[in-house]
This record gives sequence, C-alpha cells and structure tokens, in this order.
Amino acid sequence: MPNSFFRFKQFTIYQERCAMKVGTDGVLLGAWADLERAASILDVGSGSGLIALMAAQRAPMAVIHAVEIDQEACGQARENIARSPWSDRVILFEGAVQQFQPACLYDVILCNPPFFVRSTPSPRPGKNIARHCETLTHEELLVVAERALAPGGTLQVILPVVEAERFSRHAVARQWYVNKTAHVLPTPGKAPKRVLLLLAREERPPVHETLIIEIERHDYHESYLNLIRAFYLNA
Repeated sequence: MPNSFFRFKQFTIYQERCAMKVGTDGVLLGAWADLERAASILDVGSGSGLIALMAAQRAPMAVIHAVEIDQEACGQARENIARSPWSDRVILFEGAVQQFQPACLYDVILCNPPFFVRSTPSPRPGKNIARHCETLTHEELLVVAERALAPGGTLQVILPVVEAERFSRHAVARQWYVNKTAHVLPTPGKAPKRVLLLLAREERPPVHETLIIEIERHDYHESYLNLIRAFYLNA
C-alpha cells in the first residue's frame, strides 16, 4: 500500500485522498520543464499539487495557478499547498479546465495528462479521471493551451511513447511545433517508456534529449539524479 505522504526536501505531499500517488511521471515533468523565463504558470490536472509545488520551488518569482476536477484530490492539494513555503504564490481552482476562465495568460502550461484512450477503465472513478481521456482529451488540452498561453508561451507534457506520437501529430495539425523532446528510458539499453514534450506556437531548432531513470534497481542514473537532486531527500 502506498505511503500516505511523500516527503521532498522543501515540501511534503500528502496523498491518501488522491487516486494517483506521487510517481516518476509527475516528478520528471516538474523537474524537467523549462521555467527559466516563466512569470506565470498553469498546472492542468494538478492532482495532489505535486507539479505546482515543484514549479513554485524552481521558479521563485512566478505565480502558479493549478486546476483540478476531482473534489477529493482538490481538497488534498489545497492542504498540501497551504503547508508549503509557497502558499502565497500557488492558487488552486476546482473544476474542469475546459470551463476555467484564467485571469491572465500563462508563460508555461504544464500537464501530466490522462493518456488511456481506449482501454479497460479502473473500478476507481478518481483513477479514471486521472488516467483516462474521458474528462480531458488531448484535443481539449490543446484548445485550452491555445486560449490560455501568452505569446511565446509553451505547453509541456509527459506521455507514454505511443500517446506522445499521437499527441504530437494532433498538435502539428493545429499549427504547434515540438521544440524539445526527452525520451525516458527505465535503464540503459531499454526502450523508452515516456516522452517529455515542449510545444510552442513558434518554430525553433528542435532539441532532443535522452534521460535514464536507473542504472539498476534503486540505483539512479546520473541524468535522472541531475534533475531530481533539488527535490529527493537522498539524492
């Protein structure tokens, strides 16, 4: 049974009421995302608040807004944010992001999105919301980003390989550009399991990276350690 909390160096995520627990996907996106010039950040589908709080730690001058549709997860995220050092900069909204009316445009939109398109649903409704596309399709995420991004802003997501290819095709068809990718391998020599994507409305020379999670079980690879050193207690 997963722990009811996950302690990072500067904040703690309590997660007993969240369908999706702290996992490598969220940590990867929160650590990898390009936030260098971001003054305003939107976290879509915030869950426990993990990515929003990682963004707050990494971008100390940014205002972070987070949207979460699940009532239980939203309540827990609100508590996690209130306990964090950045409660004055992270604002949480409950509801569907499709109906979210932002008060500003965002320099960065982050999303660890639902990715199962046609698969057997979980018996847990909250997990279906978090991982199945019924409540937020990839096309809807692109529409949200198109109306909420500031000029020059970026949409940054993490997806399994096949879903990332599908998402990229949808995005390119809507006149987005994939400016940066990182393929995530579980161990050296293994096929990638996840892809991190940075998309923008402006074309730039594409950057391609490879990240490796572990050398072997419980022995993190240097490329992953370099990302998560500011967050994991024992990194």
